[in-house]
Amino acid sequence: MPRARDLAPLIRLKKPQLDARRRRLDAAHTIWDLRAIAARRTPRAPFDYTEGAAEAEISLARSRQAFEDIEFHPRILRDVAEVDTSSVVLGGDVALPFGIAPTGFTRMMHAEGEIAGAGAAGAAGIPFGLSTMGTSSIEDVRAANPDGRNWFQLYMWKDRDRSMALVERAAAAGFDTLLVTVDVPVAGARLRDIRNGLSIPPRLTLATVANAARHPGWWIDLLTTEPLAFASLDRWPGTVAELLDSMFDPTVTFEDLAWIQQRWPGKLVVKGVQSLEDAERLAAMGVDGIILSNHGGRQLDRAPVPFHLLPEVVRAVGKGVEVHLDTGIMAGADIVASIALGARFTLVGRAYLYGLMAGGRQGVDRAIEILAGEIARTMRLLGAASLAELTPDHVTQLR
Repeated sequence: MPRARDLAPLIRLKKPQLDARRRRLDAAHTIWDLRAIAARRTPRAPFDYTEGAAEAEISLARSRQAFEDIEFHPRILRDVAEVDTSSVVLGGDVALPFGIAPTGFTRMMHAEGEIAGAGAAGAAGIPFGLSTMGTSSIEDVRAANPDGRNWFQLYMWKDRDRSMALVERAAAAGFDTLLVTVDVPVAGARLRDIRNGLSIPPRLTLATVANAARHPGWWIDLLTTEPLAFASLDRWPGTVAELLDSMFDPTVTFEDLAWIQQRWPGKLVVKGVQSLEDAERLAAMGVDGIILSNHGGRQLDRAPVPFHLLPEVVRAVGKGVEVHLDTGIMAGADIVASIALGARFTLVGRAYLYGLMAGGRQGVDRAIEILAGEIARTMRLLGAASLAELTPDHVTQLR
């Protein structure tokens, strides 16, 4: 029989983690792990709002499949003891090649909402994007991330004066970049939200109420914190339905974008670009950046896959305008592949929200930590010690 003194050096007892939230998050090693925790802890309606996409959700599935359908080509015998994941994006330093995308209704997913995201982004040295449909004010986000980079996402309204009021508030609060979203002439058909009663105004079903009742922690947080409100509603006299009707304007044109461009003092990026022709026209206008995005698959189903568009758009406009990318990113390897194919930067939405739902601010920190670790490990295995060393030769799109 083995003797205790022989076994003792081979056994190391792990110190128990008494904090249940910390224990859950420490057990999450991928964004998919955080998603599984989020699904257990969040009522179906807000979880599906994050998880879902438009109609049959084909655009989202294809965008994720595109990242799975890549082949990496590592280089051997490179010194990768130290890996530099930092770069300069839109004239400012970033510690990692991704930022937090603007998301709407964020405090519905977790009571800490954008404040958790902004604080985590600032601590990690990456930008935070606040949506016009965000549930924390421009000024509160600035207070949560006073020394970091804050970006404001704008829907161009029918009421141009009201649009400019938001733009001016963002500029006054020190936001350095404006993301003008151009792929929402009307809202996409998000069928999960309709079935769950997240229409405007809400129409709850008995099944929705019953599901929410099984998540008392979520309800306690919701009912003991500030009521849900929108970043743009503090000066809005009407209803949310009227706000959406005003915000999603099907008459917006390139001339309207030029009008915004003349009035915004910082960097201007156009989000929702889905064709080479539009990318070239925006580059000719002199915008600072474009984001290849199909809105996370939440607008037009069967829309182009941003990752597939990336190489040809970069070849056409990459020298004159920064090309960023979002939609479908769930791992650090996805981000590395995007940078290798020419993207200057990427944005993550659902990946961040899964962390938020899993554990508030700590969950967002964990999501960023997971992605950062995957990025550094993938770069080392590819033989790239810096983002600048990543090239198209490192990646093949198999489809």
